[in-house]
Amino acid sequence: MGERIKKLKKIRIHREGREELAFGLFIVIFIALVLWLSSDTLTIIPFILFTAIFGIAWLLMLNFYRCPIRYFKDDTAKVVVAPADGKIVVIEEVDEDEYFHDKRLMISIFMSPLNVHANWFPVDGHVKFVKHFEGNYHKAWLPKASEENEHADIMIETPDGQEVLVRQIAGAMARRIVTYAKGDEECYIDEHLGFIKLGSRVDVYLPLGSTPCVKMKQPTTGDQTVIAKLN
Repeated sequence: MGERIKKLKKIRIHREGREELAFGLFIVIFIALVLWLSSDTLTIIPFILFTAIFGIAWLLMLNFYRCPIRYFKDDTAKVVVAPADGKIVVIEEVDEDEYFHDKRLMISIFMSPLNVHANWFPVDGHVKFVKHFEGNYHKAWLPKASEENEHADIMIETPDGQEVLVRQIAGAMARRIVTYAKGDEECYIDEHLGFIKLGSRVDVYLPLGSTPCVKMKQPTTGDQTVIAKLN
């Protein structure tokens, strides 16, 4: 596709969490100061407990919203990279009746609350359309979650005309799917596709003949792990 365009902002904390982190830090510091100023040697225990518990909770939020700066260093032709951090939970041929009406190779990645939750484009190409669907909140690793849960579909056409469907899926804990991809725009590996809050899943539907490069339960690193190669 020629020279790849780099649009990533050099950020370490994802923009989806900046306001929440700032507000949470303010609340923790404010209440901790109130407890400290009103405590003495006999009542300092509430201050210590509050600071420890809510300080750890804030650090967990900070970990959740971290946004590593990553670049895929190899040739991107025919390559499908992991769109998310997590582990492989599905590698199988499935009947995809929503768009393709034929069999596709589906590779699914489950993200736990401890994973980075930024999503990357898995291939270079052209975004044909983006669709969002309301739905249920089944546990993300269940097979029915792919179709019945709230999800967003992003259809990408690669430079050689192959179509790749990426599906962001909300889980039992996730209640917000953010999709940055827009229809009729060029997209590239290294760009952020979106963000899903809390544990959830990303499915990638590939043409038959694509070669999986991962195994079940294998950990993945978004924008780094090659999950398949297109035919």
